[in-house]
Amino acid sequence: MADLSIVARPYAKAIFDVARESGALEAWSTALAAAASVVVDATASRYLGRPALAAAERARFVGRMCEGVAGAALLSDATGRNLLELLAENDRLLALPEIAAQFDRFKAQAESKVKATLITASAVDKAQVAQVAQALERKLGRKVELELKVDASLVGGAIIRAEDMVIDGSVRSRLKRLAATLID
Repeated sequence: MADLSIVARPYAKAIFDVARESGALEAWSTALAAAASVVVDATASRYLGRPALAAAERARFVGRMCEGVAGAALLSDATGRNLLELLAENDRLLALPEIAAQFDRFKAQAESKVKATLITASAVDKAQVAQVAQALERKLGRKVELELKVDASLVGGAIIRAEDMVIDGSVRSRLKRLAATLID
């Protein structure tokens, strides 16, 4: 299959345009996340991978699996069913996680937001998180939604990831650079 990011982009953009026009960006984000979670499930993936299964049945299966999931109601209306059927007919259901991710990037851009990840060696207090978020907002010129992760292997310091930007201030990376310098 072609690179999923390339395959997913036109679908994500089309859904984004529909969602923005109808004022349902958050609802579509939730619905796409629900559908993506179905296709990454090992059992569902095996079922969807059966060669004898018709495209229409694949679409219905994903839709049925999303029934009752909070926020997934859009997948049962005409637009949602058409989307699933189109993806199934074009053998693109497995692109749903990437479609959801790209949709969320379009959504964040439209809302002038950016999702960033702060990875630290140990838990940080709220004041430090607020300082990092404010600094990123000034640097990026957008509202920052900061996700926190702890990775003890960093030894100390932090890594910040926002879109294509990575700021690595971890002790682990400094030690690697020092070791490389000493070896050369």
